Amino acid sequence: MAIDHCVLHDAATGSRATVLTGFGFNCYEFAAHVDGQQVDVLWAADGFADGNQRPSGSGIPLLFPFPGRLRGTKFRWSGHEYQLAAGDGRGNAIHGFVMDRPWRVTEQTAAKVVGQFQASVDDPALLAQWPADFRITATYELRGNALRSAFLVENPDDKPLPCGLGTHPYFRLPLSGGDAGDCVVKLPVTKHWELVDMLPTGRCDDLADVDAYAGGMPFRELHLDDVFAGLIFKSDRCSAEMDEPDSGIKVVIDFDSTFRELVVYTPPHREAICIEPYTCVPGSFDLKGSGEDYGVKLLAPGESFQAEVTMSVRS
Repeated sequence: MAIDHCVLHDAATGSRATVLTGFGFNCYEFAAHVDGQQVDVLWAADGFADGNQRPSGSGIPLLFPFPGRLRGTKFRWSGHEYQLAAGDGRGNAIHGFVMDRPWRVTEQTAAKVVGQFQASVDDPALLAQWPADFRITATYELRGNALRSAFLVENPDDKPLPCGLGTHPYFRLPLSGGDAGDCVVKLPVTKHWELVDMLPTGRCDDLADVDAYAGGMPFRELHLDDVFAGLIFKSDRCSAEMDEPDSGIKVVIDFDSTFRELVVYTPPHREAICIEPYTCVPGSFDLKGSGEDYGVKLLAPGESFQAEVTMSVRS
């Protein structure tokens, strides 16, 4: 089955990106051109572009209005209960509502595409599953060998909107050949959220090996499905890197301080690593205490927030 998609090109470098507008606005391909060679930045399973694979398992799934898991399938908020679908194989709801639905394209040029999803417009049945209507607008734009993504989240309802946003990119390893295990991953993190059955307990501890994460560890030593905090920002930007020593090529993901957590996941197939900026702790809607302690955003009617992520290839 053919899925609506959009191909972006950068004329100066020849870089290319493909966004499945009809399947969660997932950018599943980003190919940069560095020193005369093509670097395929993103990993996607065979058949993903035909809609035959898990929506959360390839490319860059967009996770909204909640990133990560919620405990079980009954979501309680402000005295009301909402029934959600299980999706993680453990009986929990996971990753929100927008990663597998068609989005509307609102703007498109050779190197840029803008898509939008609003519950009341694009799938009104969702209004029974969440406390308020929501609208998310995503922009992908190629700038040389960099892919910029920008997000605008709005509350179009007359009720408060609790929400969180996450992006879930699968970075292909190795970057240009050789052994993926030799690639060095640098993570600017200082804290770690405790998880039990992949759900947070509310406890956040200091990392004992901050320098090892920041300085870089070989991919072969990383076996993670973890939530990190205490991110290190410089001039309102936080950057993580994947470096390939033999080729000198590196992929950098940087994002603004709207994102406060970093989920890092190494899939069992070992062909990729996920470095995922989140605006909140996954599962934080269910934790005791103020939601603000865990990054949950509660947008008043008419209120909005913006966020930005850029991934670039350098040598």
